[in-house]
Formats: sequence, C-alpha cells, structure tokens
Amino acid sequence: MKNRIVTISREFGSGGHIIGKKVAENLEIPCYDSELIEKIAQESGFAPSFIQEAGEYASDESMIPAFSARALGPTAQDLLWRVQQKIIIGLAEKHPCVIVGRCADYILREKAECLRVFIHANMEYRAKRIVETYGEQPETPEQRIRDKDKRRAAYYCFYTEMKWGYAQNYHICLESGVIGIDACVNVIQRLY
Repeated sequence: MKNRIVTISREFGSGGHIIGKKVAENLEIPCYDSELIEKIAQESGFAPSFIQEAGEYASDESMIPAFSARALGPTAQDLLWRVQQKIIIGLAEKHPCVIVGRCADYILREKAECLRVFIHANMEYRAKRIVETYGEQPETPEQRIRDKDKRRAAYYCFYTEMKWGYAQNYHICLESGVIGIDACVNVIQRLY
C-alpha cells in the first residue's frame, strides 16, 4: 500500500478531532472521524446512534467473557468491529487520509504506512475545552472525561490487547494543552 495515513488517537477533550481536521485540510487529504459512523451504518445496517455509542466503547458485559453474550457467538459490537476494520482498511487502500479514533492505529499497523499519533492534555485543559466546545455543564466535566476515557481505553484494550495511550504504541504523543492545537497540527504535518 502506497498511501500515507495519519491515525489520531486522543483523550476526550484534548482536541484530537480538530487537530485531525486541520491536518487533513492543510495536507488536502480527507479526514475520517464522524464520517466513519455513516460509512459503518451503511455497511452494517445499524443505526448511526448505536454505532456512535457501541462502536468505540466496550460494554461492561464484554469485559467479563464468562458471562457475556459472546459465548453464544459474535455480539453486535463484534460485528461492528469487523465492519469498522473493513472500512478503515478500504479507506487506507484508496487514498492518503487522516483517521481519528476507532483503533485505526491498530487496524492499519501492518496494512499501511501510518504515522500513529496520540493527543493528550491535562484534566484542567480538557475540562475547560469540553465546556466551551461541547456545552458540557461546568459542574461535571471531569467525571464525563474520566468516564469517556475509561470506556475508550477498555474498548481499545479489548479489541487490540494493547494499552490505550501507552507511548510505545504510537510514533508521537503530543500534549495539546501545553503546545497548543496549531503546534500539534504543524508537528504532524512536518512528520507526514
């Protein structure tokens, strides 16, 4: 595969989505983030709302295999994982692009030339960002961040058997709260 791909994994509120969009815009290549949900919905037949919730988070049930529905065969999440893999690999085969989230770094690890990026920031920065960007209530953003990151980490670990956010899984880890969104974009572009 000749296409160069940027995969961006990110902590909730760190700006990974906007960084991915800006990198793609500056490089004049497509960025897939929420766009993946539509593609997965078309391919799988699942509702986009279900995919958004289940497609990036492991259910509590899936973390306890002995008691899970998995004993009876693949779960809806397993089917989504397979469709997600197929779509991400297909996009990487078509053209250079930026893919945000959805374990793309793992899915493409042996299938494409990837620059694997992890975006993180301290809690104070992320809490402020989600209040300003997503309209989160100012009294509870830290708990929402912890919950969302915990679920992302569980999903990543469940399907990849690797630790989410662990520096050795990525080429670069950038602290957006310290160096800023635009500096993150510039670093990724230079490395591309």
